[in-house]
Amino acid sequence: MSNPTRKHTALPKAQILIEALPWLVRHNGKTVVIKFGGNAMIDEELKAAFAQDVVFLHHAGLKPVVVHGGGPQISAALDKHGIVSEFKAGLRVTTEDAMDVVRMVLAGQVQRELVNLLNEHGPLAVGLTGEDAHTITATKHQPEIDGELVDIGRVGEITDIDTGAIEALLADGRIPVVSSIARSQDDGHVYNVNADTAAAALAAALGAETLMVLTDVEGLYEDWPHSDEVISRLTASQLEKLLPELSSGMVPKMEGCLHAVRNGVTTARVIDGRVQHSILLEIFTDEGIGTMVVPDAPEGDAQ
Repeated sequence: MSNPTRKHTALPKAQILIEALPWLVRHNGKTVVIKFGGNAMIDEELKAAFAQDVVFLHHAGLKPVVVHGGGPQISAALDKHGIVSEFKAGLRVTTEDAMDVVRMVLAGQVQRELVNLLNEHGPLAVGLTGEDAHTITATKHQPEIDGELVDIGRVGEITDIDTGAIEALLADGRIPVVSSIARSQDDGHVYNVNADTAAAALAAALGAETLMVLTDVEGLYEDWPHSDEVISRLTASQLEKLLPELSSGMVPKMEGCLHAVRNGVTTARVIDGRVQHSILLEIFTDEGIGTMVVPDAPEGDAQ
C-alpha cells in the first residue's frame, strides 16, 4: 500500500500554484514593462533570479519588456577612461566623450549580459537601444537650477516613441531588452536618457498593463526618515502631491509611475529589487511588495 504522507509533501507547492491562478488569468496576454536597475543589476544571484522571473512571466503568458540603464557600470567605465563623473539636478553631465562611453557600456556590456542571462532559458531575448527603428527619439534636456537653464551635454528629453520594433518582437514571442539611449530628433547624434523615464514612456506607448520599477528600497515611505512604513497603494493625485517632498533618486521613478498611470497603464509599481523573485511576488500574490500607483478614480466614483 502506498504511503499517503509522501503524497502530501507536494501539497503546499500545489497550493501556491493555485493561488497564482486568478493573476495568471488576469495578466494573460498583457504587456508588462520592467525597469531593471539598482542592486539587482550588480549582485550575481539577484541578476539570475531576475532573469528567471522575466522568463517565467513570458512562459506564463505575459509579454515582458525589459528597460535598463547602468549608472554604476557607466561610472566605473568613465573612471577607467579618465573622465570625471559629474551630476547636476540628479542627472549625469554627459559630454560627447562621455556619451561614447555611455553608449558602449549600455549597449555593449549591460544589455549583452542581460540578454545572455535571459537566453540561458531559450532563444528569447533580443537587445536593442532607443536608436533602433526610431524606438526612442529625444531632444536636448536642459534642467533648471536656481532659475537658470543648465547645459548638461547629451542628456535627452524624450519627444517620441515608436513601438513598432518592440511589438514585432513581442508578436514573435521574444523578450525585448531596451537600453536607455535615444536617437536625436534634430542633430544626428544620440542622447543618454534616464532609464526610469524611458521605461515609463515605453509602458504608456505600448499600452502596458503594468510598469514595474526595481529599486534599492522597499517602496515609497510614509514619513521617511521618521518611519519606515511603506505606502502600499496610492492614486495618481496623491502621488503628485508627494512629489516635491521626495528624495532626488526617487523623483524620476515616481514621476515615471505618474506618467504611466496618467497615460493608460493600469498600475505602476516600485518594488524592492534586493528581494529575490520580487517580480513574481508582486504579480502573482496578494502580498504584493512595494508601492503601487493607480489612476485616479473617474469623477463620481468612490475611491
